[in-house]
Amino acid sequence: MSRTPAFVFPIALGLSGAASAQTPLKDVEFVREGIISLGMAIELSDKCGSISPRRVRGINFLYSLRNHAFDLGYSRDQVDAYVGDKAEEERLKQIAYGRLADLGVTTGNEASYCAAGRSEIAKGSDVGRLLR
Repeated sequence: MSRTPAFVFPIALGLSGAASAQTPLKDVEFVREGIISLGMAIELSDKCGSISPRRVRGINFLYSLRNHAFDLGYSRDQVDAYVGDKAEEERLKQIAYGRLADLGVTTGNEASYCAAGRSEIAKGSDVGRLLR
C-alpha cells in the first residue's frame, strides 16, 4: 500500500466551525473512525476497478463528521489544526492499512482489494456504505 490516500484531507471540505472543546479532536471516536473508514473506502475504490466510491454519500458523511465536531464545540482553528496534523494523518493511515491487511488486502493484488471491498459492501459496514 504505497500510495498515500487522502485520509485526512477530504474532511477539510466539511470540517470548520465554531466554539471550543475540552478534549483533542483526535480522541473523538466518531470523527477518528469516520476518517479511517473514509480512507479505507478510498483505497479500496482506487485499487479495485470494479468498485466505485459513493461520492454523494461520502460528502454527506463528511458533513456528518463536521456537524458532530460542531455539536461538541470544536472551533475552526481546532479542526484546521487536526486536519493539518501530519503525525496524526500518518497514525490514521497506519491504522487503516492495518485494518485493510486484516481484511486480506495484499499490496499490488487487485483481487484482494476487490474481495475486501465486496465483503465490506455486503456487511453494510461504514466502509462498505461508502462503496458500490
